[in-house]
Amino acid sequence: MPGQRPGGPPRGGPESSAPAPAVTVLPNLPRALVRSHRGLAPQPETSRKKTVYKSVCLSLALLVAVTVFQRSLTPHQFLQEPPPPTLELQKAQNPSGHLVNPNSFWKNSKDAAAPTPTAPPGPQTWDISTTNCSANINLTHQPWFQGLEPHFRQFLTYRHCRYFPMLLNHPEKCGGAVYLLVVVKSVITQHDRREAIRQTWGREQESGRGAVRTLFLLGTASKQEERAHYQQLLAYEDRLYGDILQWDFLDSFFNLTLKEIHFLKWFDIYCPRVQFIFKGDDDVFVNPTNLLEFLADRQPQEDLFVGDVLQHARPIRRKDNKYYIPGVLYSKASYPPYAGGGGFLMAGGLARRLHRACDTLELYPIDDVFLGMCLEVLSVQPTAHEGFKTFGISRNRNSRMNKEPCFFRSMLVVHKLLPAELLAMWGLVHGNLTCARRLQVL
Repeated sequence: MPGQRPGGPPRGGPESSAPAPAVTVLPNLPRALVRSHRGLAPQPETSRKKTVYKSVCLSLALLVAVTVFQRSLTPHQFLQEPPPPTLELQKAQNPSGHLVNPNSFWKNSKDAAAPTPTAPPGPQTWDISTTNCSANINLTHQPWFQGLEPHFRQFLTYRHCRYFPMLLNHPEKCGGAVYLLVVVKSVITQHDRREAIRQTWGREQESGRGAVRTLFLLGTASKQEERAHYQQLLAYEDRLYGDILQWDFLDSFFNLTLKEIHFLKWFDIYCPRVQFIFKGDDDVFVNPTNLLEFLADRQPQEDLFVGDVLQHARPIRRKDNKYYIPGVLYSKASYPPYAGGGGFLMAGGLARRLHRACDTLELYPIDDVFLGMCLEVLSVQPTAHEGFKTFGISRNRNSRMNKEPCFFRSMLVVHKLLPAELLAMWGLVHGNLTCARRLQVL
C-alpha cells in the first residue's frame, strides 16, 4: 500500500521485534501448573514443538506472499480491480507525462462509463514514405486505349497510383484554435503569385472566432532539367514563410486531382479541430472580410460546400479544348453538380468525410468535377452563391465590370487576376473607395 515499505513485514506480525510479556515461573510447582499460569492448556512436549514449527512456517509464507504481491503491483492496481483491456488502452498521457484524467486514479473501474464505439482511427502522421508506382500494362493492349491521346494514355496507365511521399510539411498550421484554413493550389514556378497572395488576401490573422491560416499546395517541377534548381528555390521560400505543403508528384493539369485527394488526406490527419476551409487557385481575388461574415452564422458540422456551382454541365468532346474528355473515360451525358475550382468554402467535418468518399472512386482528370463526384457519393448538394465568380464578374472579358473595384468589394471570390492586377485591385478596394450605391451582380 502507499507509504508502506516494500517487502516489510505487516505491522504486529509474527516477526515483530516487540518484547514478549514477562512470565514468572515457580520452580517448585509441577509443569502443568506452570502452563496453566501462562494461560496455556497442558499438552505433550512433541505436540507443542509441532505447533510452534507450523506457526513459524505459516508466518514466513505469509511474509513472502505479501512482499511478492506488493512488489508486483502498481499502486493503481493495488487499490482497485484491474480495468478491462478497452479501458487500459485509453489511459493516454499528455506531453508532460501526467495522466490525462488524474481523478480516475481513485475511481473503481466498475464506475467508469463504457467507451462509445467509434470508427478505427486513421494514421497519426503522413504514412507514405516511398514511391511505389508501376504502370498498369494490362491497358496497353486494349484497342480503345491505343486510340487515346498520349496524355490520356499516361493518366490511365498510372491512375491507380493515388498517394505519394511528402517533401514539405507543416502540421503546426492546424495547431491551436484555427477557424479558417486558406488553401491555395500553386505550382513551383509561380513564386510571384504566392508572394502577391501573402501580401493581400492570404495574410494570416486572428479573428474573433479563431485564427486564419494559409497554406500553398504544390507538386514537383514538371521538367526534369529544372527540378533540382526550382526545388532549392522552393526550399528557401519555405524557410522564409513556412507555408508550403509539397508532395512528390509532377505538377500538371491532370495531377490537380492528386492535389485534391492529398490535401483531404493531410487535413484528415493533422487538422481535427479546424472549422472551415477556403480552397482556391493562385490567380483569384478573395475578400477575407466577406468570407468571415458569410461564415458567422454557419456551423462546422454542417454539410457546407458553397461556391460558383455548375448544374448539368456536359463533358466537352472537342479535342482542341483544355477540358476535353473522351467518351471511354466518361460516358454519361452530364456531370453531377460541382463548384468551380477557382474558389469554394467547405466545412471541416465535410472535408473529412470527403476524404473517405473520394477513396471509393477512381481518379478523374478534372479536379473540380471529381470533387462533385465525391459529393454525390455523400448525397451532398453544393450550394451556389452569387459572391463566387470563378469566371470573372462578367464572362465577357472586355466588360468594365471586371475592372470596377466597387464590385470586387462586394464579392467573396473573383477569378482571374495576375499578381500585378491583384495588388492593384487590393489597394483600390482597401483604400479610400467611395461607391455611389450598393452594387448587385446578377
